[in-house]
Amino acid sequence: MFGFYRIAAAVNRTHLADPRRNAEEIEKLWREAEAQKTAVVLFPELTLTGYSCGDLFLQPSLIEAQNRALRRLIKASESLRSVALIGIALSYRDRLYNCAAVVQNGRIRGIVPKSYIPNKNEYYEKRHFSSGKTVRNASVEVAGETVPFGVDLFFCEAEHFRMGVEICEDLWAITPPSNALAASGATLLCNLSASDELVGKSDYRAELVRTQSARCMAAYAYVSSGTGESTTDMLFGGDALIAEYGTLLARGERFVRTSTLTVAEVDLEKIAGLRLNEGNFADAETTELRTVLLDPLPRPDKLTRYVDSHPFVPSDERLRTERCEEIVSIQAHALLTRMERARIRKAVIGISGGLDSTLALLSTKRAFDIAGFASEDIVAITMPGFGTTSRTRTNAETLCRLLGVDFREIDITQAAQAQFAAIGHDPKIHDVTYENVQARLRTALLMNTANKENGLVVGTGDLSEIALGWSTYNGDHMSMYALNAGIPKTLVRYLIAYFANKEKRLFEVLNDILDTPVSPELLPHREDTIVQETESIVGPYELHDFFLYHFLRYGASPEKIAYLAAHAFDGKYDETTIRTWLALFFKRFFTQQFKRSCMPDGPKVGTIALSPRADWRMPSDAAFSVWNEN
Repeated sequence: MFGFYRIAAAVNRTHLADPRRNAEEIEKLWREAEAQKTAVVLFPELTLTGYSCGDLFLQPSLIEAQNRALRRLIKASESLRSVALIGIALSYRDRLYNCAAVVQNGRIRGIVPKSYIPNKNEYYEKRHFSSGKTVRNASVEVAGETVPFGVDLFFCEAEHFRMGVEICEDLWAITPPSNALAASGATLLCNLSASDELVGKSDYRAELVRTQSARCMAAYAYVSSGTGESTTDMLFGGDALIAEYGTLLARGERFVRTSTLTVAEVDLEKIAGLRLNEGNFADAETTELRTVLLDPLPRPDKLTRYVDSHPFVPSDERLRTERCEEIVSIQAHALLTRMERARIRKAVIGISGGLDSTLALLSTKRAFDIAGFASEDIVAITMPGFGTTSRTRTNAETLCRLLGVDFREIDITQAAQAQFAAIGHDPKIHDVTYENVQARLRTALLMNTANKENGLVVGTGDLSEIALGWSTYNGDHMSMYALNAGIPKTLVRYLIAYFANKEKRLFEVLNDILDTPVSPELLPHREDTIVQETESIVGPYELHDFFLYHFLRYGASPEKIAYLAAHAFDGKYDETTIRTWLALFFKRFFTQQFKRSCMPDGPKVGTIALSPRADWRMPSDAAFSVWNEN
């Protein structure tokens, strides 16, 4: 189902040096994971014996007991489709290796040895175990069958499920094996660990897992030994973490004295798509790996993971505030640099009382404050037309007055009537010509004013409008610097709310602007009420921003986007509504590319942008039928 797999990190209650009882705990958790349609369940390092057995690992009796327990587990797994990663000690050519056994459907599919063996105060594995980092193209006899053995194993099921395995210290090494595994195609990385608890170590461990998932552009599952291990000199807390490309999806509770299962769904199709979109991934040096084919894995029939309905907007309030400040700083300094290079000290902005022009004005004011420029050198022009309401007109003037900028009004109705007469258009026909005459008049007035004042026209259109082509060609489509070009509509709202909370004198007017319906106000109003609401024409911007993110970020298919949207907006939009607006999104995105091909410069603020010079290169003549077949 769209590349989703359910992964479980299992912390079994350890019975030190008692493989039989450990196997019972493992089987119980394995079956529980299978019942949840989990594809992979990983257990801690040296699961069957316990990690802290010390010199007992050199006793053949313990290894033989472990092997008997392993054979029982293999037998018990004959009806289990999910893969279990079980920590074992393996004797091979008179050396002992700390390994992960990959077991499915009554067979060991492969065994991976630990590469980096610690030799420090709290750990002294080199006393017992050898490094397996040079073991490649090997096989070993285990439980009556010949099993692939080495660090060069790659476990695959479907197109996007490609699993690599490393063990504990491997992750902490300067060059973790997971780097090479990911570069060679592994989308899921699993780590069987035994990590003791020290003050502050838990946070560092979680950050290590999270950042490794980001660096490798992969999903990363980690599990560590829990209670039951020896407490002679240290304590094991049983940490369980599952991350995906820099995001921690799930984390189990530590210091639990019973067996636990931490489950999360990872999107391996997304991982593959992200890699295609990141050029530096293709440049990573690959390693020759042996492919081990797995039987079909359980797949979730329903998604339970959180899908953010507003992917451009951080859900955490503190992070959102930090992000808003950073975005405004990017806008302000980008604008100042452009003005300095052009030797211009004035800015000209069309101010409508709507969201986009408000943000552009606020960010321009921030730029002028940083540079020490006079606020009066910001020329804010409102240009009322046939659809302008007193609400938006008043809000525009109030905001400009509070900011101390040069506020001007130019009524465009007579000029528009003259244009209608010149081209022979009946003003009673409220079609696209009627609307675009007004939009182009406004842009011409801004450009001409900028020439007169030696100023720079600051564009107000946002990323969402650019994606949909919701602008008049050579009208609001054009400016001298497109300040909002990298900011989607959903984020514009949060940025204005950020300014409202930061500057109390602006609180009232900014909140009224936020409450005003989005509208170009190009059609005649009715009793001073907006009649032309953009979102009733093109659809909710929050849906279009969601579509845009998943389409551009990793190339999600229309079916997957619709599926994710239905999950993210459950209870707000039904499937028919989502698919209707998704079809319109693709139609407009493709047919309006010609506007993006000649869009003005503007600062990029996030990972997604549509500049034809760097971020999105697409022919204006491309058909969209492939994306609207369903």
